[in-house]
Amino acid sequence: MNKKTTYSVLLALCLIGFWVFENFYTPDTYSKDLDNNEKTVIPTVLLPSSTTGELVHHNHFTLSYREDYEQAEWVAYTLKKEHLTYDDRKRPYFIEDPKVRTKSADWRNYRGSGYDRGHLCPAGDRRFSENAYNETFYTSNISPQDAAFNAGIWNRLEQKIRFWAKTHGTLFVITGGVLEKGLPSIGEEDVSVPNYYYKIVCKKRGDNFEVIAFLFPHKESAAELTHFLVTVDKLEELTRIDFFADLSETLEYDLERKADPTGWKF
Repeated sequence: MNKKTTYSVLLALCLIGFWVFENFYTPDTYSKDLDNNEKTVIPTVLLPSSTTGELVHHNHFTLSYREDYEQAEWVAYTLKKEHLTYDDRKRPYFIEDPKVRTKSADWRNYRGSGYDRGHLCPAGDRRFSENAYNETFYTSNISPQDAAFNAGIWNRLEQKIRFWAKTHGTLFVITGGVLEKGLPSIGEEDVSVPNYYYKIVCKKRGDNFEVIAFLFPHKESAAELTHFLVTVDKLEELTRIDFFADLSETLEYDLERKADPTGWKF
């Protein structure tokens, strides 16, 4: 075999190797067994109901997975002031969530779709540790988002929530796309593309809680964030999720019926 042929064979093998790596290789897991004091505590009394029973608890966030839509119906996490670091983290691969019984959608469903892999629990809120950051790259924590929306109004709300964590203290956040029949989808696994996305932010004030909720059409907007305020009752009507089921009926009623920005700095 002459040198030219040898180089051609080696080049072909390299190309095949890169193709196999790109299309078939992903790490198995980012999960680690941590001591309780290394985990981010999530108040279980504030967790929403799951319409599927497919609850997944990671070290730094919890979610309810909908296999029929190939994404989480909600992701819930605690955000503290001390979480907001500027640690430089190496961006890992998106991988399937090993804790989802049916496996979460493969990231390749998004390739060529025209949609971003939109984080629900933001990676930027989890820079305080490598484990916390990497966990946000499970595909159970992403949803197809228009790039302008993801980098625009959605990002502006994420920035505002970080501001609130710095000024108000510990927050509890619930977020997801509104999953309903008839949605368009992408990829071989038919990952649904929501028409709307929501966030609920909760803070504790003494013995009471204060809640603010948002509902966004899935498109970029220059409108003020307050334009998208809704009641939690409205989100429950759209999603069929019971968001504060474990609170007393009186407290739940009081929290869910108002869309009041008082007490939140915009």
